[in-house]
Formats: sequence, structure tokens, C-alpha cells
Amino acid sequence: MKVELVRVDDAFHFEAVGTAGTVNHMDANVDIGGHNLGARPMEMLLMGLGGCTAIDVILILKKQRQIVDDFRISVDGERVKIEGTEMSPFRKINIHFALKGQLDQAKVERAIQKKKKKYCSATAQFSPTAEITHTLTIN
Repeated sequence: MKVELVRVDDAFHFEAVGTAGTVNHMDANVDIGGHNLGARPMEMLLMGLGGCTAIDVILILKKQRQIVDDFRISVDGERVKIEGTEMSPFRKINIHFALKGQLDQAKVERAIQKKKKKYCSATAQFSPTAEITHTLTIN
């Protein structure tokens, strides 16, 4: 897997391109000279976790023959500054699932647990350093 970032302006706006060729924009906060023309890099990390999670859970639910009419995830990350540095990694992350459809709650919960323990590579990436929890709302 490989991505490429190209600086777009004389500040912090970048176009990021992955293997599929789609362009994603990243930028910094206006407080440090950015122009709000893209997501922040740390937001992109949460978006990646949300996307990986969504794909895995939907695949599992399809195998379980669950009918999903609407699928939404919100990912909330809490960052903690490492003393003596400018680094603030995520330490707590909650993924909220809001689903609509003809769904068995127990099957949805099992799908989420399988995602956590067996499928999602992004979860595996974050798990050693961040506590990942989930909440669920159906219909």
C-alpha cells in the first residue's frame, strides 16, 4: 500500500492520492496558517478507522442476511498530550453505530465484536495505544 501527498499551496493544503487514484484533501487549522481546505491528518486517522469498521460490519451483516436500510458511524477520539512533547495521540476512541433496517440487535452486536477481534486492521493499529469502545442505536 502506498499513498502520495502533494502540496497544493504555500501553506499546509495537501492532496493525498492512494492506490485507487482518488484524491483526498488535507489541511491545517487556520490558527497555524491553514485554510480549512481539507480534513486534519488526525481526523483522517479516525475516518480510516470508521471506514474500516463500516466495511467489516456491513460485510458481516450481509452474511447474516440482515437488511440494513441506513448505516452511519460517528467516531469520537480523545487525545492526550505526551508530557515533554507536542504529540497528542488518541487514548480513547468511541465508535457510535446508528443503524436502521430489519436488524436483530444480537447479530449486530456479534458483527461489531467480530470486527473488533478478527477483521478490522485499523482497530488492530489503534488497540495497543487507545481504548476503543462502541455504542449502538438501531432504528
